[in-house]
Amino acid sequence: MPQATQSSPGKSGPAIAKIAAVLPLAIALTHAAVSPSTATTSAAVTNTPFTPQVTLAGLKCGVTDSLPCAAPYPMLQKGHPVDWWFVFKFNAKAFPGCGTVENRACPFGGNVQPYKFFGQQFVYASSETPVLQQGTGCAGAEVSSTPPTAVAATTGTPIAQPPGSSATDKTTATPVTDPIGATFDEVYNGQFHYVVWNDQFYGDPVIKGCSGDGCDSPWGHSKGMVAWNDAGEGFVMQVSTPSWPGAGSARFPRKPESGNTLGCIKDNDVEVSQHFFALRLSKDDLIQVLAGLINASVVTDPGNSQIVNNGGPPDVQQLVVKLGTRSDSTALQSTTLSTGVELISKPSKLAVPPWQMVSAVLGGISLRTATWWADPQIYSTDGTTVPACWSPSLGKPGAVEVATIGKWNEKPFALTGGLGTDHNHAKLGVSTSGKTPFAIFGDMNQQGTLSGSTCSSSQNGRGGLFFAMVNSQMSGSLTTLISGDTAPLQAPAK
Repeated sequence: MPQATQSSPGKSGPAIAKIAAVLPLAIALTHAAVSPSTATTSAAVTNTPFTPQVTLAGLKCGVTDSLPCAAPYPMLQKGHPVDWWFVFKFNAKAFPGCGTVENRACPFGGNVQPYKFFGQQFVYASSETPVLQQGTGCAGAEVSSTPPTAVAATTGTPIAQPPGSSATDKTTATPVTDPIGATFDEVYNGQFHYVVWNDQFYGDPVIKGCSGDGCDSPWGHSKGMVAWNDAGEGFVMQVSTPSWPGAGSARFPRKPESGNTLGCIKDNDVEVSQHFFALRLSKDDLIQVLAGLINASVVTDPGNSQIVNNGGPPDVQQLVVKLGTRSDSTALQSTTLSTGVELISKPSKLAVPPWQMVSAVLGGISLRTATWWADPQIYSTDGTTVPACWSPSLGKPGAVEVATIGKWNEKPFALTGGLGTDHNHAKLGVSTSGKTPFAIFGDMNQQGTLSGSTCSSSQNGRGGLFFAMVNSQMSGSLTTLISGDTAPLQAPAK
């Protein structure tokens, strides 16, 4: 199976807290049958292809003819773990419904919503095949028509599925077969530790210090989930969807009227395009991700079992209890994870344009971005000047293009933000200069300002995470997806 080639140049400076690079660690699994294969390559160096010392390639676990998975992993489908996967869900105008296979269901709670318009068609790539390909069915909720016998998460003992069995069993009676749903399912219907964060919970759960549907600045503009076993091994899943997920376990469900399944959420978060990115974590990776989440002021509540189930190593638990607070940090954090992916954490008080910041951290490379591009827009930049709203220690950013049109199978779709069915809420970037092919998955939009007296405007004044992967196939495929029209360098004359 093809393996991703990855490296991470990074950049340090007074405003960047460069966390020590994490050496890949073997995943400690109980059963040899579920141990990932290992290699003898050394840690990554700048601009050198990177091969993880630990990989999930070829592993099968968590289904009836295999041993249970020792940790929660990114899943392409049930029983099929990978080191990473990426999903882009299209908007409702360009690719409506779920395509030719439409089996609308709510395996994680809620009711199928009578949306006037919705879109759950998707494309995906993974560490096995890092080129985008068409997915099947409803993103986040595509279920199999043949329920298998469930397997206990800790012993491998078959679990009887009597009629009307509760959702607290280790697997759903009808397994979810798309990458988003299969990955979420092993946590929601398992016994792993987790943290769910989202700045738009829409009141379920209620977050202290927030009002209305979401949590505004200086809270982080970030959404996702991290899950791990008692040894601290697991995955992080970045999402761009408001109000999903809103509960991490069937034991502590969300209100039925809120919904906890894509397509079954009261808020229509499947109307516009969204992205999802899942990445395997070692225990040291988990430490770095949690530190980044604290730095970014993500919205969660360690005291609420609906969104946090703390546990595992003591140092992990100590970081988890620090989540859900607004950080005073002004220092950007950057670290290379054991998979070679660079994690960048922007704090809210580092009031700079987000994607120019990413460009500078990655060595001043030029980028093309696709985000929720809406008022107050940051227009495309050519890299000739440094933004006035800036920290000198970041270095000089390269050009940052704003993509406004994408294309799949010769069919165009909009990449701008706004109300309606032909808009985009994913936050993606690709490198357009240099010899290092980056694919970047982020939390933040090109909204804010490059100059002026209000440098903390919009996304400038919020925190968030970025995952920068070096992979020529993934970067090239993503470049093709967001190729099309580009925003100008300045607003049109009125």
